[in-house]
Amino acid sequence: MRAADSWQDYELIDATGKNRLERWGKTLLIRPDPQVVWKNQPVSPLWARADAVYHRSNKGGGSWENRRPLPAKWKIGWNGLTLIVSPTGFKHTGVFPEQAVNWAWYQKIIAAANRPIKVLNLFGYTGGATLACLAAGASVTHVDASKGMVAWARENAAASNLADRPCRWIVDDCGKFVAREIRRGNFYDAIIMDPPSYGRGPGGEIWKLEDNIYDLIAECAKVLSKQPLFFAVNSYTEGLSPAVMQYILQTTLCPVYGGVTSCDEIGLPVTATGGVVPCGATAVWQEK
Repeated sequence: MRAADSWQDYELIDATGKNRLERWGKTLLIRPDPQVVWKNQPVSPLWARADAVYHRSNKGGGSWENRRPLPAKWKIGWNGLTLIVSPTGFKHTGVFPEQAVNWAWYQKIIAAANRPIKVLNLFGYTGGATLACLAAGASVTHVDASKGMVAWARENAAASNLADRPCRWIVDDCGKFVAREIRRGNFYDAIIMDPPSYGRGPGGEIWKLEDNIYDLIAECAKVLSKQPLFFAVNSYTEGLSPAVMQYILQTTLCPVYGGVTSCDEIGLPVTATGGVVPCGATAVWQEK
């Protein structure tokens, strides 16, 4: 497992009983995490000092209990980037801190390429991966179906002094966008995707990652350039193992481009115990 241990403005302080105690800048939040199935006694005394707690509802979703007045949004930093944090009604804050271990990898690979790199970031959310790639010198096409998330990503770019970098901000269904890029003959040197586990399209069609991931990767392979650099797939779907995603990348990309594949879990180190909470999986293809 690769742990995102390069943070200063974020910290997973403690985790037990299906909850995390986290520090976001100076703000302490308690959020549920179904992966935290252990029930040891809390180690940190800071649980009692949390500024807000997210409570799940039996009917789905949930709500925040603010124990102290909180701003609607605030900023944290990572490796020279500025990210806007804002607790949402779905427990998320606009930042998935475990992804920092991937952001650092993208930056390393792009910087070492020594050539112009075009990145396609699908399901780009609030733009952490986009900012990392822009800061490393790549040009990026950022795609997300949510107008609000794309606006948030652009705010993050501005806050990080990256608003003038070469980036296309696209509000669109990712699959439909890729299909149009195939017809247009547009190509990319690197692809990053972080698709949802489950969702519904505008016509009520159901999206399940395990049923759609192969076709999505196969279509995206058609917009890779003649000399691609990497292809990264992230997943939070418990039933989709890292090895499955790696196998798909190996069988779709290696016969055409050669290269190598790998996969692993990503996670967050826990200050109080020294353990690591698993937070998803990543599979990558990269050129040799």
